Amino acid sequence: MTDTETRAGTEGGLAFALAHCEALVREGDPDRYFATLFAPAAFRPHLFALSAFSLTIARTREAASNPMAGEIRLQWWRDALQGEARGDVMANPVAAALNDAIVKRKLGRQSFVDLIDARVFDLYDDPMPRVNDLEGYCGETAASLIRLGSLVLSDGAEPGGAAAAGHAGVAYGVTGLLRALPWHARQGQVYLPADILQRYGVTREDIVTGRGGPGLIGATTDMRALARRHLEAYAAARGTIAPAARGAFLPVALVEPYLAAMERPGYDPLNTVIEMPRWRRLWRLWRATRRNA
Repeated sequence: MTDTETRAGTEGGLAFALAHCEALVREGDPDRYFATLFAPAAFRPHLFALSAFSLTIARTREAASNPMAGEIRLQWWRDALQGEARGDVMANPVAAALNDAIVKRKLGRQSFVDLIDARVFDLYDDPMPRVNDLEGYCGETAASLIRLGSLVLSDGAEPGGAAAAGHAGVAYGVTGLLRALPWHARQGQVYLPADILQRYGVTREDIVTGRGGPGLIGATTDMRALARRHLEAYAAARGTIAPAARGAFLPVALVEPYLAAMERPGYDPLNTVIEMPRWRRLWRLWRATRRNA
């Protein structure tokens, strides 16, 4: 048991677990961290718990020495969600905070299990097979997190916007994968769909060895077009989202500026790191809250 787990179980209880999740998201997922700050204070701890869980699962490959070890870690989370894990699950601060969110906000557990199942793909080096596989992956991860956040913010009421969450999640997820392409390539991971790579004559080795080439420019252009199509579909469906739930969609306000940055001259998919100054990020999020008001 780690020092953090010991503290979660004996020194701060739930308050420590929730604070741990907030710190984890602040450090590891600043986009969702800043977006959550615009939510009503009463809901923030559980929104941070959702994001901390997502971030923890996303980091499984980094934490595991090999795919089998990663599979074991993911199975522990499945068991924890389904009440089958051995040992004191609540000693893990993320598990404790997530359980509190699930119970108090009456969230179904299957969405979390589905997110875990989708992340099994991360443990291996195979390219994403097809575009619709990528859309499904983003649906079970990014879109699911948006949907769960909207349920938290609705506090038991129907949040609406299920289709909007699907499109928003794919737009946000694809954009995030494009931003992370340099890092994923160094880790041997390829999220660009194989059918798009084949269209442009790009191989996995072109990506993981850093060769790149004009074909990769074409492939990433198609990926940005995919993200924009879903962004447009999300915009068309925004009217179906309950006002109270709109804060869960706030990170999607950062998709357009990230995509625009990738379209500037000199952009290199394997070497350009797309970031945004903190002030601009907050300004974009603030503008989105005004639009949602």
